[in-house]
Amino acid sequence: NSSDLSPSSFILASIPGLEAAHFWMAILLCSVYILAVTGNCMVLFIVKTEPSLHAPMYFFLCMLAAIDLALSTSTVPRTLSFYWFNTREISFSACLVQMFLIHTLSAIESTVLLAMAVDRYVAICHPLRHAAILTNSATVKIGLVAMARGVLFFLPLPLLLLPLPFCSSRTLSHSFCLHQDVMNLACANTTPSVVYGLTAILLVMGLDAILICLSYILILKAVLRLALWKERLKVFSTCVAHICVVLAFYVPLIGLSVVHRFGKDLAPLVHIIMGNTYILVPAVLNPIIYGVSTRKMQRRILNFIHINND
Repeated sequence: NSSDLSPSSFILASIPGLEAAHFWMAILLCSVYILAVTGNCMVLFIVKTEPSLHAPMYFFLCMLAAIDLALSTSTVPRTLSFYWFNTREISFSACLVQMFLIHTLSAIESTVLLAMAVDRYVAICHPLRHAAILTNSATVKIGLVAMARGVLFFLPLPLLLLPLPFCSSRTLSHSFCLHQDVMNLACANTTPSVVYGLTAILLVMGLDAILICLSYILILKAVLRLALWKERLKVFSTCVAHICVVLAFYVPLIGLSVVHRFGKDLAPLVHIIMGNTYILVPAVLNPIIYGVSTRKMQRRILNFIHINND
């Protein structure tokens, strides 16, 4: 029988010809993961212990840090187990749970990035109303809405795959589970899953990207109304970190989507690199970007390092 209504497991992707290098690839991946965990934990610790950072901008940064920790932890340890111990199989249920976490956490991160763009818009275009609009309670509500939005939009993805029959080929394109990757292995009509998955991505990530661009168009108009170039640069410099974080999230996301849609004939190495880039690049870069560009964060990090060295 070439299909099974409930496959026991899927096979994680390997790179043909590079099996002997798995140990060293795992060392590299583990080093990047440790860097991501350390950086995001430091962000959470610094914001928690520094009262001057108890503001919406830094609370949103903490949300990003927590999301990146959860996203990388839901995938990297399993990948390391594959590389170090050659445990290539992942159970069907574990695969669906991992898929749900990856897509849901990505949706939550997209919503938080939109909230940060709105924060920058209000701070620059309506500075006198900023404290009244983006209060601490409003920030918490935004975080809860982001979670609910991610769960509600992406919970149907594994549920739509659950009843499908799967072919005898159970090898994935990545070292973790993504919706389109799993869906392509089904031996049935996947049109409802395709339509819903595309709709969910467009209504969450696509809509968020449009609204973020709109926020920056309005910000740019407000900045250009300032008389002096020094004032324009000073005001717009407060947005640089957020723009970099948005690019670090959306560029790998778009790249991975393009590889899935049009890169079926590409080498397996390309799929694996794009997948790991999508998972790890935002987690590594976000703490670095805000740590370098934010003076308050710089001072607190330097004080923390100085105290530990003493």
